[in-house]
Amino acid sequence: MVAPPDNAPPDNDVLWARSVHYSHSGSPGLIGVSVGVRQGEILALTGPRGSGKTTLLRCLSGHLVPEQGEIWFNSVPVHTMGAVARERLRRDRFGWIGPDPLLLPELKVWENAALPLLVSGASHRTAKAAACEWLDRLDIGAFARKRPGALTRAESQRVALARALVKEPSVVFADEPTAPLHRAERSLLLRTLTTAARSHGITVLLATHDEESAAVADRSVELLDGRHATHATHAIGGVGDAGGAGGVGGPSDETPEGQAACSLSA
Repeated sequence: MVAPPDNAPPDNDVLWARSVHYSHSGSPGLIGVSVGVRQGEILALTGPRGSGKTTLLRCLSGHLVPEQGEIWFNSVPVHTMGAVARERLRRDRFGWIGPDPLLLPELKVWENAALPLLVSGASHRTAKAAACEWLDRLDIGAFARKRPGALTRAESQRVALARALVKEPSVVFADEPTAPLHRAERSLLLRTLTTAARSHGITVLLATHDEESAAVADRSVELLDGRHATHATHAIGGVGDAGGAGGVGGPSDETPEGQAACSLSA
C-alpha cells in the first residue's frame, strides 16, 4: 500500500524521495531509502550489483510504484499518480538509458534517436533535425540513415544516449550506461551526458559500480542491500534504522563524496 502524501519536498529539489520501500516477490529491494536531487545536479548512485540502484531509479522514474514512502517531482507526488499519468511523465519529462541500447531494428538510426519526439507528436522535420544534432554531438551523425544492425555495441549505446537527450528532458536516468563499453567509449558517453546536463540544466541520476564513472558526478550516494550503505552496515551490526526522511541517504544527511571531474523516455 502506498503511503499518503505528507509534506511537500524542499523547493530546490527537482526530484525527492522519502522512506521508499520496494520488494521483488517478497525479497527486499529497497528499505527506507530517502534522497533529494537539485535541478541540474549530477548524482551518482553507487554500490555493488544487487544493491538496489536500478530499483531506486525505476521507482524515482515512475516505472515502479513504491510499497511505502513518497516520491515527488517538482512538488508533484509521483507515488500517487495513476499508470497513465506516470507514463506521460516519463514520455514528456524524463529520459532513460540503460546498459542495453534497445534500438528498434526496423527503424533507421535517426528514427531511433528521434523516437521520443515522434511519439509525442513532433513533426518529422523537427524530430529528424533534433536527432541528427545529438547524433553529430556523439560523432555518429554519419550513421543516421543506417539500420542499428550496422552499428557496433558502442555506437548503438551512443544512439541510446541521443534518444535519452533528444527532448532535453528535466531528468535523465542513466542505469549503468557505460557497463558494456571500453574505457575510451565510456569517457565519450559520459562527457556528452555531463556536458548536456551542464548546458541544458538537466538533472542526471547515474547508477554505476564504476568509480571512474561516478567521479563525474557532483555527489554520490552509496547503496548496499537496499539501504544507504552506512545504515546497511549498522543494520548488519544490529544497530541503526533505515526508516525516516533523515535516514538512508536522505536529503538532510547526505555528504558529497564524488566531486565533478568534467563539465530518457524508455
